[in-house]
Amino acid sequence: MSDLAKHRPVRSFVLRQGRLTHGQQRALDTLWEHYGIAACDAPLDLDAVFGRHAPRTLEIGFGNGAALAAMAAAHPERDYLGIEVHRPGVGALLLTLEKQELKNVRVISADAVAVLRTAIPDASLAAVHVYFPDPWPKLRHHKRRLIQTLFAELIARKLHAGGYLHMATDWEDYAQHMLNVLDKAPGFTNSSGAGQISPRPAQRPLTRFEQRGQRLGHQVWDLIYTRSD
Repeated sequence: MSDLAKHRPVRSFVLRQGRLTHGQQRALDTLWEHYGIAACDAPLDLDAVFGRHAPRTLEIGFGNGAALAAMAAAHPERDYLGIEVHRPGVGALLLTLEKQELKNVRVISADAVAVLRTAIPDASLAAVHVYFPDPWPKLRHHKRRLIQTLFAELIARKLHAGGYLHMATDWEDYAQHMLNVLDKAPGFTNSSGAGQISPRPAQRPLTRFEQRGQRLGHQVWDLIYTRSD
């Protein structure tokens, strides 16, 4: 095995690019310059990116962007940064931003861990949302799960004191894994008490995926951790 292969990071996603609609392709071609941020290897000046100083929320893996856009519309006083690797989802969000004329959202299409490491300044975020990440249910794939000890340490660096990490999953095993990781992570306090699941806060919109799951009787687990001093 080559040195490159031995040191290649384990990714929490597999790129399975679906077919772009004409609208999504148009959005990528014409709207990216207004909302998109190119991946970079130096910390971003977020005040310059958004043109103001405001509390900032990062959503990792926003899917089609419906929840992200809904929160941005409900809270114009906050800025939202979304990371998603799948281009159809990015295109769908761009179309929504255009339709709703939202100005407080920016988008990055790259590996979230790499973006956090290099592009997001330390202590710059008020919140991080990770909704329904791939559960990688097979035991041999658990190493691919996004929520791991090193990821928690990285998020802790990017949140300012009093900020929070909000996760949600519809896989009970993954919820327990998240609890085990975050309850042990330095710098975090479980907002509902150690080992406890949090009730879904009203500000987290129900996604179409979640609504479908509810009709099928699927449970969803929310976990919220506050960044301590």
